[in-house]
Amino acid sequence: MRALVCLTAGCLLAHSACAEDLSVPSGQPVTFHEMLWDRPGGGLIYRFRFVAPEIGQDGREYEDVEVDMQYLCETFALPRLAETGPQPSQIVISFSQEETEFGIANEDVIQFFEAYRVENETCILEFF
Repeated sequence: MRALVCLTAGCLLAHSACAEDLSVPSGQPVTFHEMLWDRPGGGLIYRFRFVAPEIGQDGREYEDVEVDMQYLCETFALPRLAETGPQPSQIVISFSQEETEFGIANEDVIQFFEAYRVENETCILEFF
């Protein structure tokens, strides 16, 4: 797996320089954490990981933030992929209450994931 910590205007930046608060439809606070990519059997997958500290509390369940994930796929992920070259077979958007190490389970941190395929320059929800 390759990790790309931050993509801004086509430049690679250190993680600490990447932290930016993002505006999403629900109004919850969301910060970009990192982007990872790999090529499993199904093709190239880009994973955009975000920290959303309010998920799982005060009415911010999956159904309440699903629109935010779709929004970030289309307004955050797709524009950055246009700058990177190879197009993915899938984009995964994830929210976690705090930064976590990819692939390491932590039952104390709530996480939401959603997968999309790119079609006609839009993100189409794919069910896991």
